[in-house]
Amino acid sequence: QVQLVESGGGSVQAGGSLRLSCVPSRGFFNSKVMGWYRQAPGKQRELVATITAGGTTNYADSVKDRFIISRDRAMRTMFLQMNSLKPEDTAVYYCNSFIGDTPVWGQGTQVTVSS
Repeated sequence: QVQLVESGGGSVQAGGSLRLSCVPSRGFFNSKVMGWYRQAPGKQRELVATITAGGTTNYADSVKDRFIISRDRAMRTMFLQMNSLKPEDTAVYYCNSFIGDTPVWGQGTQVTVSS
């Protein structure tokens, strides 16, 4: 079964940047839409950003103009460039894709932003 593997999380100060990556354990992304979600302690998982196979992007209002979702041309890696990070961005970040109609999730990567 294909799994998603995230990397790039870490600890930064407010105003800093991080770049997350997501790679399928084998093959490439073959989904109409892929995305990043996050879950902060005590909160529900929420959408951060999505990107379609055609390249159309969508962002949560809270990250618009600060985060950029992208993927490489070979559809082998998805990225989330996070700029101007805020303490409220602290969460575990998950990448998401689909195999057919079945959602596939990564194990998550921790992002911690200190003030």
